[in-house]
Amino acid sequence: MNYATQHHIGNYQHTRTETTTAIAPTVGRVCQLDAKTKGCKPSAERQAEIRTNSNATNGILKCTFLPKLKTAKSVQACQKTARDFHKSLSKLAEHHSIEPMQTQDFEFPYNIVLSMWDMETKVKRTNINWEGFKLIQDSKKTYFTSEERYNTGTTLYYIPVVPLFQILKDQKRKKTAQLLLSVCSYLYHIAQIPYYRQEESYLYWLYEMMNDWVEQDEETAETETNKRELRNAEYIGDKVEQKLFNLINLKVFEKRLNRFKSVDTFDSECWKIARNAFALYTEYPSENIFRNATLPEKDPYDNDENEIIGMEKYISFIADTKGWLYESLSDTINNEFNEYGAMEEPTISKQFDGSEIPTANLDFENRLFDLLNDLSGLLYEYKTIEK
Repeated sequence: MNYATQHHIGNYQHTRTETTTAIAPTVGRVCQLDAKTKGCKPSAERQAEIRTNSNATNGILKCTFLPKLKTAKSVQACQKTARDFHKSLSKLAEHHSIEPMQTQDFEFPYNIVLSMWDMETKVKRTNINWEGFKLIQDSKKTYFTSEERYNTGTTLYYIPVVPLFQILKDQKRKKTAQLLLSVCSYLYHIAQIPYYRQEESYLYWLYEMMNDWVEQDEETAETETNKRELRNAEYIGDKVEQKLFNLINLKVFEKRLNRFKSVDTFDSECWKIARNAFALYTEYPSENIFRNATLPEKDPYDNDENEIIGMEKYISFIADTKGWLYESLSDTINNEFNEYGAMEEPTISKQFDGSEIPTANLDFENRLFDLLNDLSGLLYEYKTIEK
């Protein structure tokens, strides 16, 4: 007779793990808490006693027990993320003199999302160059990085020198011409605006290309006119550059500005432009337009090396912004720019990770681009409003 030990095997039920509702990461990586697993719970109901065979004692080995998930590490990680976040947010708010919204009554991660929305909205109101910010989470900490950018749009900041040359020839505009020479000398020497007669400039080679095309055309009255326009562009460009190169224009800039007497609207506009240029020269005596030139982030999977429009291509002195030559140049430039995917623009990036925060801003660029726009517009309209 087999007197094997009797076992009372209860109703074993495989308990389903409690699931949590997943929250889509809105900012960086949002820590998600793990669900606690319910253990195997024996049934209160007892089965009728039965005799099993000798292999029944191994039945327990066939049961699968779910591991108990550790939640402490996840909770600590989220707590550290929240602490780092608020510390960095406080630095960002202090830097921009903004009072952040109080979000402590909201649970994680909603407090983070709400805080970022609030900060984005408020900074945009006070900083015209605000491009946005990112929440970065590396292996050590979580912090903000911000970006400020001067948006140049699709503007070509080309300053024509032919009208300036004409003003220099006008005896009635002698003082006006001298004042404009000081302005353009500042742009040439200090702001470092490219000059189209310099071989390293973008426009120099476009003018050379135009010259080659005209030389290859059949001789007609039109081609002769085009050749003359090209020769004038070279001659006038060289003459004006000689005058701009003279540093005396900078030394007497303030004197010319203070002694200038406006006699008409054109003179008044010239004086305003000169005043703004001299203010920049005084406040930023050694800053140039490329000081914050930054290339946009490049797609690592894009092998096209010529996809960025450099600032030197859309900022320059030019012969003229009227006539056949300029129209031909514009067509060539537009066709080329249409092949590019992004533009290089003045940009400032800052990290709020506990390190020293730079005080740099785009005030210089804001005012300088306005100056270029006003000056090129004034010179373009010179013949129209000439007295």
